[in-house]
Amino acid sequence: MFVLVAMTDTVRIPPWNFERILDDAVVEELNKKLANKVVYNIGLCICLFDLIKMEDSYVFPGDGASHTKVHFKYVVFRPFLDEIVVGKIRSCGPEGVQVSLGFFDDIIIPPESLQQPSKFDETEQVWAWEYETDDGTHDLFMDIGEDIRFRVIDETFVDTTPTGPSNAGEPATPSGSGTVTVSGTESAVQEELQKKQAPYTLTGSISEPGLGLLSWWNS
Repeated sequence: MFVLVAMTDTVRIPPWNFERILDDAVVEELNKKLANKVVYNIGLCICLFDLIKMEDSYVFPGDGASHTKVHFKYVVFRPFLDEIVVGKIRSCGPEGVQVSLGFFDDIIIPPESLQQPSKFDETEQVWAWEYETDDGTHDLFMDIGEDIRFRVIDETFVDTTPTGPSNAGEPATPSGSGTVTVSGTESAVQEELQKKQAPYTLTGSISEPGLGLLSWWNS
């Protein structure tokens, strides 16, 4: 679930931190920059593990801060595919079950990856597994806050780096009644929706025997 990733970055130390030990100042700046952030195709950064090497520091004209190229190892949350993870049900909806690990909430279990047959209860807003027994069918509900065991089957990274509007160079087009319609509005809306996407999402499955709510298997 947690891995060590070797990374390299140039750390800027402001002048008011020159009186501190360089290692301590570098650790603080790296954690300030990376902790609780998603790095594209790397994962969710947790905390600095170790400083491997620090190269010479430089002060550039017009900037009183020092700049140091640092090689380091960082603790990153990135479960491997097929790993079994335990979390809590955060919410349910027609699109599936959303799971939280406490520090990471962007986990979705789609309807086709639930135990089959399953149905979504519109009244209770929860999913239920229609469990077959000798006495008939029983509904086992996935209540909010329940512990759930699932298998990681996919991961998705989305580049959320801000970009300029695609039609920024096109002039505004005047329309009737004194209003002005800006060309490229639809593209701007699509870009805004893309920005709201989670940068890192996990997809899980509980369709296999032995997976699902822990209370089912411990009872």
